Amino acid sequence: MTKTVIATDNAPAAIGPYVQATRIGNMVYTSGQIPLDPASMDIVEGGIEAQTKQVMDNLMAVLAEAGADASSVLKTTCFLSDMNNFLAFNEVYASYFVAGAPARSCVEVARLPKDVLVEVEAVAYVE
Repeated sequence: MTKTVIATDNAPAAIGPYVQATRIGNMVYTSGQIPLDPASMDIVEGGIEAQTKQVMDNLMAVLAEAGADASSVLKTTCFLSDMNNFLAFNEVYASYFVAGAPARSCVEVARLPKDVLVEVEAVAYVE
């Protein structure tokens, strides 16, 4: 199988030695997305809701470039800087999976890149 690097201008460019996503066969593995505006590379203004929306928009853009969408996602891993944001995060997150949510892990971490509030990565299957 051939490994294909996935890259789109509709999501933030990598800020380190990694790619937005990798596809091998029918599987897509995304890097964690943080709430950076793809055009400016600035962290979006607002709290957990605004940051979660930007993270999920970025994630959906990377998945789209790989030929996937929310219904293709098998599993996500979600990182929160404060588990007190869990309910607000869930409300925004759930709105992206109207056809049914994937398997998920959600953990609180001590710190995220650029001190953002949330990061999400995904594994998806594409035909």
